[in-house]
Amino acid sequence: MRFRIVAVGRAKEPFIQAGVAEYLKRLTPYGRFEIVEVADEPLPARLGPGEERKILAAEGARIREALRDGDFVICLDRQGKAMSSEEFAAFLDDLAGRGRSSVAFIIGGTVGIDLALLKETGQRLSLSKMTMPHQLARLVLLEQVYRAIKISRGEPYHR
Repeated sequence: MRFRIVAVGRAKEPFIQAGVAEYLKRLTPYGRFEIVEVADEPLPARLGPGEERKILAAEGARIREALRDGDFVICLDRQGKAMSSEEFAAFLDDLAGRGRSSVAFIIGGTVGIDLALLKETGQRLSLSKMTMPHQLARLVLLEQVYRAIKISRGEPYHR
């Protein structure tokens, strides 16, 4: 299976970069993994509803350009479906069993993900009900994908 993370903005923090690199290295034997970073919009000093909609629309357009035909698109959204690690493993197994060979996870920027894009996606997934920096979300997601693969394969991994 191919996994792509389409993320708004760059991971700037060295500890996040190191963690992402570590999990990409661990995941290499299990499939193809790619992170695509799309440019984030500059935030004005005062962010009103009109500016927020413009930012979301611009970032949403960049995300759409980064998606490929055939991708099963999963948006990370605090209000999405929460799953245990075992449920997430079963969910990915089910996608593979239904012939889905490419999964694209979308991680929005500072103000989130364009509502129209959220409505278009195949699934909305919550990593937590808590808010976390979008840069950290990519590291948490990679760890959970790694854990899901280990669960599905019956391979040991710390609990």
